Amino acid sequence: MRVFEEMWAHLTDAASWRGDGGMLALLWQQLLLTGTALALATALGLPLALWLGHLGRGGFVAINVSAVGRAVPTFALLAILVAAEWPGSATLGPYGRAGAATLIALMLFALPPIITGAYVAVTEVPGDVKEAARGMGMTGRQRFWRVELPLALPLVVAGLRLALVQVWATATIAALVAGPGLGRVITDGFYRNDYGQGLAGALVVAAGALVLEIAGAGVQRGAARRAQLAPAST
Repeated sequence: MRVFEEMWAHLTDAASWRGDGGMLALLWQQLLLTGTALALATALGLPLALWLGHLGRGGFVAINVSAVGRAVPTFALLAILVAAEWPGSATLGPYGRAGAATLIALMLFALPPIITGAYVAVTEVPGDVKEAARGMGMTGRQRFWRVELPLALPLVVAGLRLALVQVWATATIAALVAGPGLGRVITDGFYRNDYGQGLAGALVVAAGALVLEIAGAGVQRGAARRAQLAPAST
C-alpha cells in the first residue's frame, strides 16, 4: 500500500512536472517520438498498401512482411541499431541520444498494423460496388478515390489507431538507451528503488494511451459515418 502512496505523492508534487527533466517535458518528448515515428511509417507504408489493395495483388508479400515485423522485438531491433555504425547512438536534435535508431525502430514497429489494415480495407470493398463504379465509366483512379478509399477508410483508420497506441506505449524503450520520453521516469525510479516514481511514470503512460485510444476511436467513428454516405454520393 505504501508504494501507491509514494506514487500518488510523486504525481501530486508540482516539482515532478517542472523543469527539463519533469514529466511535462518528458511527456512532450514522448509525443514527439510517437508522432514522428507514426508519420514516417504512414508515409512509407500507407501508399504502398493502398496501391496493392487497389490492384488486388501483393497480398502475400504485404501480410507476410507485416508478420515478420511483428515477430522482431522492438527492443532487440533498437539494440542492434544502436550498436551499428549507423545510426548508432548519436544525438538527433529533440529526439535525444540514439534518436535516429529509436525512430527507425518505432517506425518499423508501426508498419505492420498500418500495412495490414490498409491492404485488407481496400481488398474488402464489395466487388459489386467496384463493378457498379466501373459500369458508370469511372477510371481506375476515380474508382479508388471516389469509391474504394471512402469505403475502406474506417479500417485504414483502425490500423493507424492501433499503430498510434502501440508506438506510444513502446516509445518508453528510448530510456533504455538514455533517450528521451516518459520511460526515463520509469527506469530512473526502479533503478533507485523508488517504485512510487516508477509506477507514477507507468500510470502517466497508461493514461496517455487511453486518451489516444479514445481520440482514435472518435476519428474512426467519423470515418465510418463518412463511409456510409459514400455509396450514395457516387
